[in-house]
Amino acid sequence: MSKKAFLCYLLTAVLCFGIIAVPATAAPVDTSAYDSVEVSRILQNTDVHNLKAKASLLMEVSTGRILLEKNMHEKLPLASITKVMSMLLFMEAIDSGKLSLDDIVVASEHAASMGGSQAYIAPGEQFTVRDALKAVAIHSSNDVTVALAEKIAGSEEVFVARMNQKAKELGMKNTNFLDCTGLDEIEFPDHYSSAYDIAIMSRELILKHPSILEYTGTFIDKFRDGKFDLVNTNKLVHFYNGCDGLKTGYTSKAGYCLAATAERDGMRLISVILGGPDTNTRFAETRKLLDYGFANYRLITKDTKGDVLEGHEAIIKKGVKTKVALRFGDDAKLLVKYDEADKVERDVRLISNITAPVQEGQKLGTVVYVCDGNEVGQVDLVAAEKVDKASFIRLFFRMIARWFGFGKE
Repeated sequence: MSKKAFLCYLLTAVLCFGIIAVPATAAPVDTSAYDSVEVSRILQNTDVHNLKAKASLLMEVSTGRILLEKNMHEKLPLASITKVMSMLLFMEAIDSGKLSLDDIVVASEHAASMGGSQAYIAPGEQFTVRDALKAVAIHSSNDVTVALAEKIAGSEEVFVARMNQKAKELGMKNTNFLDCTGLDEIEFPDHYSSAYDIAIMSRELILKHPSILEYTGTFIDKFRDGKFDLVNTNKLVHFYNGCDGLKTGYTSKAGYCLAATAERDGMRLISVILGGPDTNTRFAETRKLLDYGFANYRLITKDTKGDVLEGHEAIIKKGVKTKVALRFGDDAKLLVKYDEADKVERDVRLISNITAPVQEGQKLGTVVYVCDGNEVGQVDLVAAEKVDKASFIRLFFRMIARWFGFGKE
């Protein structure tokens, strides 16, 4: 047998009996044994800190905590994400009773003249506020947005002034609106916002008016008595688990933008992408942000509203009682990393020199929750019961009893 033939024979035998391992492409991870959160952790993208968007942000809604950000305070055009603020004012009018879902909106010449994404309404055309909300939230209809703004404020100009006023009230320091749609920002360089400000107004909309998610979370609906199809411009509503909003945006100046929200296991996140290079990238990078949040963090309830704080009482001066039990004034919902839940500790801080009378529910202190030296939340401590002011006689005998050691209350 030749030397070459012998080597071929030997190599074949080695491979067949598995004596050595041959380098190969790694097999895909078998995720069948994991739940959806564990899958996200295993498969999470490692380039979440190197997104192509000009600015981005990830926020947990209940705490307002920012988990990731890139250029979050940079002033940038936001295109139709402008409509988040418009929807916020729409929902304020509805939830306050100033506007009904069954009220009729009449399209003006100005509203009907809007270009871009639209429902092609005609001057004088009538539709309900309910249908208008669908067209705005699902289809991003510029013409219907203006018509609804005019219904509420009388004109788009007055409505935009209210938008800017609301932005100031919310502390949005890097935002200025010049229309209610974002359509005209190519002509208006002073129409802008930031990823942080967009998250702030999105959080306000979701927390104060959660019914808007019934509209933004709908993938397909109808307008104009079923004659016009409304297809959600936010494709993640259909394809991403837990996503039910919020608003897309695109102009040649703004690029591809998306403010999205999703909820899983009681935790809701908001992600913002501004200035994406193309539509696929904005959706892909939004998924990366949301996957990162759901894979690495969870919302826990450490203490429950109304429960008594064991081991601590507040000292009350000049009261019929000298001490009062403490209750948690609210649920202590804390955002922690997956491996931090057991590391959270309480730092109880009581108000000094509390003098009767004390009302039930009166704030007497605070619990600060700390994990690895970092504050992760706090909640008020309140009086578990009412403590009336003691009479002079009662205070006198209490003092005598303490002097002579007769006992204590």
